[in-house]
Amino acid sequence: MRPPREEVEGGIFHVFARGNGRGLIFLDDSDRHRYLRLLGETVIRQRWYALAYCLMDNHVHLLLETPERNLGEGMQRLHGRYAQRFNRRHDHVGHLFQGRFGSVRVTTNAQMWAVTAYIAANPVSARQARRPDEWPWSSYRATLAGSGPHWLAAPRLLEHFGAFGGEPVLRYRRAVSERAAASASR
Repeated sequence: MRPPREEVEGGIFHVFARGNGRGLIFLDDSDRHRYLRLLGETVIRQRWYALAYCLMDNHVHLLLETPERNLGEGMQRLHGRYAQRFNRRHDHVGHLFQGRFGSVRVTTNAQMWAVTAYIAANPVSARQARRPDEWPWSSYRATLAGSGPHWLAAPRLLEHFGAFGGEPVLRYRRAVSERAAASASR
C-alpha cells in the first residue's frame, strides 16, 4: 500500500511524471499544445497557481501552488484526460505514464530557487537546447518576457526571487543561467 500523498493548503510542489518505461509522452507539437491546454484548464478548475512548467519528450515538470488540498485530484484529472486523448489519437494501448506522478513539497526560498532553475534548465541538461530560452515548451521565456498563457502565475513566481531585494527577473535569469551552465559542463 502506498503512503498518502502530502497535500497542504497553500503548498508549493515540484510535480513530475515520466512516460511508462521511459517512453515518449509527446510525439509532436500537437500533443504538447493539448497538454498545455489541459494544464491550463486544470489550473483554473483547481484554483492552482502554475508557477513554472517544462515539457520534455518523455517527462514533464510542473511547479504548482495549491491553495486547497487538491493536488492529487487535479493531477489525476490532468493526466487521465491527457492519456485518454493521447491513446485515442495515436492508437496507443495501456498506461502512458509510469505509475503515479511524483511530487516534492517546496518549503524554503533556497529550495524554490533551486527547483525553478532545475525545471528551466532541464532542456540544457538533456542536450535538447543550448540555452533554456531556446526551448519552446517551457515557461522560462514567457516568465522573462512577462507573457505566456493567462493561467501562468509568473509574477507570483518572481515574488520569490525578489524576496531578498534586487530585480526579480534578473535574479531568476541568473539562477537559471548558473544551473544551465553547470548542466552543460557535465
